[in-house]
Amino acid sequence: MGHKMGYIMSEMKTLDQYLKQRKGRWYYVRRVPLRYAHVDKRGLIKSALKTSSREVARARRDSLAEADDLYWSALASSRAKGSNALAVSRYRAAKARAFARGFIYTPVEELSVQNDMTEVIDRIRALEGSLSTRQAVPETDALLGTAPKASIPISEAFELYCDKISIGDQKGKSPDQRHNWRKVKARAVKNFIQLRGDKPMAEIDRHDGQAFFEWWGAKVDPKDGSKPRSGNSANKDLTNLRILFRSYWSYEGEPKRDNPFDDLRFKNVVYKDIPPFSVDWLENRILAKGALDTLNEDARFIVYALIETGCRPSEIANLRKEHIILDADVPHLKIRPTANRKLKSKSASRDIPLLGVSLEAIKQRPNGFPRYRDKGSILSQTLMKRFKANGLFESPDHRIYSIRHAFEKRMLEADIDYGLRCILMGHHNTRPSYGDGGSLEYRRDQMAKFALQKIMAGKPA
Repeated sequence: MGHKMGYIMSEMKTLDQYLKQRKGRWYYVRRVPLRYAHVDKRGLIKSALKTSSREVARARRDSLAEADDLYWSALASSRAKGSNALAVSRYRAAKARAFARGFIYTPVEELSVQNDMTEVIDRIRALEGSLSTRQAVPETDALLGTAPKASIPISEAFELYCDKISIGDQKGKSPDQRHNWRKVKARAVKNFIQLRGDKPMAEIDRHDGQAFFEWWGAKVDPKDGSKPRSGNSANKDLTNLRILFRSYWSYEGEPKRDNPFDDLRFKNVVYKDIPPFSVDWLENRILAKGALDTLNEDARFIVYALIETGCRPSEIANLRKEHIILDADVPHLKIRPTANRKLKSKSASRDIPLLGVSLEAIKQRPNGFPRYRDKGSILSQTLMKRFKANGLFESPDHRIYSIRHAFEKRMLEADIDYGLRCILMGHHNTRPSYGDGGSLEYRRDQMAKFALQKIMAGKPA
């Protein structure tokens, strides 16, 4: 009992760190650490939190503690990182300290033109008792907005966005998914820096946005005879910079700041479709004896598994043992998200009967494909390299995804119900749904209508 009580008291002491109560009111009390004493002469910091509520006091304490930590870190590292590090941390510290005192940080130039003088008077009164002390500078920064406006360069803003601001967007993604998510966004930042430099976020304006748009325009529609770049790639870069800018300034408490990349987008972009493989090509080239012999067995069986399931390569590569149901009346795959991996969409979760060459391939790998689990990029590179080397692409525009598109085309030509086509492909059904897509037996029988009959009963070559 004594040990438990001691633990509880210790936890309470941690929760109330830097808090002192006097006559029912709470104060933030903290001594400047010895390692910062030579740069911060305040000694003992004491600030009234103006509340009798423990919970409110804790929240305000957290903001003040964050402000002081930023202030000390900047003072200690300004020589190594330059004056901008000090300016950024001073600005952030002022914003945190203002919040703790019950105010929204407002730059002095904005305060000076406000019509509501009551707000200004309240801030000045809140400063009483601080102006003649060593706390005058940080308190004045916070309440009168005298900290020079500063911001980190776009490269650091991108790291902040990836590591902290967008953490919710990355929740549930696997390491490979996170890598791919970051890679596309990093390209946009890299392109911007190459063109305009690693500018502080506060200095990026509409001229930068227009310059970036025009830079991409010269690549999308080149006048020098060079190969045109994709307008899709250009729009992705512009979108990712727009999101980064908006997310960063919302995080900094300025969600209404003008976005230099707003409304900059290439219209009428022609997206090149990936054509499907023809049935003849699938049967007589890809499934020809020895056609895939240069692939390792796992990659080869993944290709076979794609043909009669229409799955995305990543969906097959990331199958777990519990997703492969072979000992049922209708052998099937359960495409499901896991704790560490998202699916492309909610509609992608589905059950797909196994038949023909795909059933035979999965029988060879009843536990899945651990070699390529969460290694989609490696699988893609392996398949692309071997298909190109062996002349297995029906045209220069064909890709591995052409197998999936062939599955969809075969369903269409077999007059398979639209709703079932959406289910099997993992697409959102844009029409009203009146059922669950039918039993596995029904799905299997419908799929048999367009399966590659030449190899329905046989094993992969």
